Amino acid sequence: MFDGMPDYGRNDECWCGSGKKYKKCHIDFDQKLEDLYWQGLEVPTHDMIKTAADIEGVRKSAAINVGALDYVAERIGPGVSTADIDRWVHEYTVAHGAIPAPLDYEGFPKSCCTSINEVVCHGIPSEDEVLKEGDIINVDVSTILDDYFSDSSRMFCIGEVSKERADLVRVTKEAVEAGLAAVKPWGRLGDVGAAVNKYATERGYSVVREFGGHGIGIEFHEDPFVSFCTEPGTGMVMAPGSMFTIEPMINIGGQEIDMTDPNGWTVRTADRSDTAQWEVQIVVTEDGYELLAW
Repeated sequence: MFDGMPDYGRNDECWCGSGKKYKKCHIDFDQKLEDLYWQGLEVPTHDMIKTAADIEGVRKSAAINVGALDYVAERIGPGVSTADIDRWVHEYTVAHGAIPAPLDYEGFPKSCCTSINEVVCHGIPSEDEVLKEGDIINVDVSTILDDYFSDSSRMFCIGEVSKERADLVRVTKEAVEAGLAAVKPWGRLGDVGAAVNKYATERGYSVVREFGGHGIGIEFHEDPFVSFCTEPGTGMVMAPGSMFTIEPMINIGGQEIDMTDPNGWTVRTADRSDTAQWEVQIVVTEDGYELLAW
């Protein structure tokens, strides 16, 4: 095959683990991938396609991930420290038999990311960082269960927030929904990023270029990179079984970022304007997509 995977006979057992003969399972799928590849399109390799068993494993991981964010949502408010949030996420995740994926990932010291106001991503929870009325915060949770990875994040408005901040949080979530609407089996991944970008920029916001979504499932971060500064009709073909996150980072001010924090992780807007992010994890299906984590 185009990606070095062995050729299968029609009566061989399919590579996906279904137990079915290849001719009754993925033969047409593989022929379509092969044809698109030779037309010059970017297509996922077979190791990027999630099998039914993989998807079920991720569903179980994602249920814990969603539960951890629900747990935070029930408790977050003024006077809560970001260290409190980290403890909640860690305790919930471990109590459900899973592992917080961020903890010790490339040296990251905590079990989730907490990014307040001008922090674009990778804020490190701290006892010294206490939420106050009017803040907005992104809580980013990632979970490993039985070697399957899930990942999602939510924005929280702390008490009464300004209209400017409330609008930013709302529009960012709506931009994710615009991206979801652009997910079409056998469509192009660039359509998703273009839809997100168009929705945000038409409302006067800017979209961060350097960070985006990613493939996920077997590893924490897999191909493809999901940019939100793309053109329609570009990027990887979204074959059924493709799994990735949609997680734009949208700024009130300019799109430039500052990555000079001495901790080596925390990213801020260069102009210190407010920023927001929502993250969902999906798998592309034969007729659309399945939302796994939110």
